[in-house]
Amino acid sequence: MTVDPLDSVLLDALSNGSGVRLYALDDDLRIVRAAASRNGGDGDAGEEAQSPVGRRFSDVYPLGDGPADMERLLAEVVRGQVRVRRNLRGRRALAPDHDGTRIYSLSFHPLGDAATRPARAERIAVLVADVTERECARERAASLDAVRERVGQSLDLAATCEDLVHAVVPGFADIAVVEIVDEVLRGAQAPEGPLGRDTPLRRTAFAGPPDGGPAHPVGDVRGMPHPSPYSLALSDLRPRLLEVGPDSEWLAGDPSRARSIAEYGSHSLIVLPLTLRGTVLGLLSLYRRGGSPAYTQEDVGFATTLAAHTAVSIDNARRYQREHTIASTVQRRLLPPDAESRALVSVEAVHAYLPGRNSGCWFDTIPLSGARTALVVGEVKGHGIQTAAVMGQLRTAVQTLSALDLEPDELMARLNDTARVLDRERNARPRGDEPSEPLEAACLYAVYDPFSRRCTMARSGHPVPVVVTPDGQVDALYVPEGPPLASADRAPFGTLSTELEPGSLLVLYSGSRGLLDKTGTRPVGEVLAAPDRPLRDVCDALVYNFPAPELDGAVVLLARTGSFASEHQATWELAHDLRDPAAARALARERLTAWRLPEDTVQTVELVVSELVTNAVRYGTAPVTLRLIRTASLTCEVHDTSRSAPHLRHAQTVDEGGRGLFIVSQLASSWGTRYTREGKTIWAEIPLPS
Repeated sequence: MTVDPLDSVLLDALSNGSGVRLYALDDDLRIVRAAASRNGGDGDAGEEAQSPVGRRFSDVYPLGDGPADMERLLAEVVRGQVRVRRNLRGRRALAPDHDGTRIYSLSFHPLGDAATRPARAERIAVLVADVTERECARERAASLDAVRERVGQSLDLAATCEDLVHAVVPGFADIAVVEIVDEVLRGAQAPEGPLGRDTPLRRTAFAGPPDGGPAHPVGDVRGMPHPSPYSLALSDLRPRLLEVGPDSEWLAGDPSRARSIAEYGSHSLIVLPLTLRGTVLGLLSLYRRGGSPAYTQEDVGFATTLAAHTAVSIDNARRYQREHTIASTVQRRLLPPDAESRALVSVEAVHAYLPGRNSGCWFDTIPLSGARTALVVGEVKGHGIQTAAVMGQLRTAVQTLSALDLEPDELMARLNDTARVLDRERNARPRGDEPSEPLEAACLYAVYDPFSRRCTMARSGHPVPVVVTPDGQVDALYVPEGPPLASADRAPFGTLSTELEPGSLLVLYSGSRGLLDKTGTRPVGEVLAAPDRPLRDVCDALVYNFPAPELDGAVVLLARTGSFASEHQATWELAHDLRDPAAARALARERLTAWRLPEDTVQTVELVVSELVTNAVRYGTAPVTLRLIRTASLTCEVHDTSRSAPHLRHAQTVDEGGRGLFIVSQLASSWGTRYTREGKTIWAEIPLPS
């Protein structure tokens, strides 16, 4: 028994249990037979509003880009004699008036070669099924998966909104817009609903096709027009589903949005407030345009789920932004105002602080005794208020230890002990109050002496500094690396001492990699090798050379070294006998008179010099050296080769001696002892008239 090919196709369609329409087309691609199954539920599988027999199939189903596009598809089936399956959007020409744009699944079956069939017989069988609901459900599921996968992965609020619009476009929406309350973007608490009409919202994210113009650019801040679906959704915190077009009355009050909707050809809109626990974060607007089917109530329920997930992610990002804002404020308050504001001797210093997610970077420039300068760059790994607080504690510890005139390796060892105490205190707190991650910190400490022109450095888990010689040569200074601060490693810290020519440029910076290893737009040596260029310009050029993520949350400190002017200092070697105090007073008076200092200052310095030299002659060993240094104040230094530690005594009334250092402490603004490999130096600083 011979089976009609068309009957075989129809039997296959009916056996699938899907509501379909079947059409048989002749050589002219006109419909010669039509049938519909009634056992499905795919939308419009019932009777045609008018009989399609005798009409061209492309006129009945002008899907895709129109009748011409359908004609090309049918010709491809005839020419290739192969089955073709397509999902196309459009509207049936003979559909009831209430039908809108639908999604159809079309299966084209060639019914044999023309040579084997009678003239005017069926040439192609076409099965048409309305799959609008199925495809919309699939698109909703895909969009939900995309939102769950992408939205909330970042703690950047703007990036979270960008992830949302790109997750729903083009699957669920043709155009998506997110507008956030402006204060929320800065980390402030979201306002309670309903939202006032004049509350400014910032357009944070937009995604849509290129053949149109958005009503407002991303970053624009404005209130929502009233009355409109947007203002109503923010008032009662309920979503809105509506058709939009030239006749929409509410568009008259928003000309820019009316123009944009007309340019894009948008016809369907869902407006959803982004709310969480009664607070309003912003607004989500979803549009469909052109041949996309209009939104339904099912779409509104799905979009509400998306909005709820997004609101949680936005609030998490807001909380992080708020914490980051507070931490950045704390960090800025704990940093010195400017490297250039310190009264440094023989060193010119500038810095660049680049705020970012790292809240633990710091720098410092510390004037030391003997016209020396300490340069510090450090970093506490992590972000947030706790990280900034630890950074402030470590910076204060460095300042305190530097006042003791410790060598860099000894200072780093003491700083490591302090960091270990902070780490123990951190772990002793309840876990709900403090993260369980161990404290990780790094630091580099360098001291430059303008008299010896030597720079001595020690580092703890920090990248090596870079030096640029006056002739433009760029080299890394390979300071021995000590263990990271707060680590259990108790290995000793090493130092590097190198002589720097006047005019050398020392570059210190925070980060995980060496400066010469970083990839910039130009070689680092080319950027830094500019000996005559202002130091601020060199610092800015170094920052410009690297992309933003490379130096996000970082600090760069540049210092140009110099020598101390001989006319502002005087050095004498004494004989180490009982005549030294008198000789030292005479030498000091002669030099101070040449510097034209007031008589009362000369007498004060004479007394301080006499007491320091007497102490060195009585308790120290030869040779004894006296040095006077004139800067904004006057520093008296007495050096001897003994390492015995002097200490201040409070002599009794009947004691013959023991008042020397006490007198010095009363006359000087500060004093102390500095130990070197050759012995010790006792110094005192006397203020000068302004």
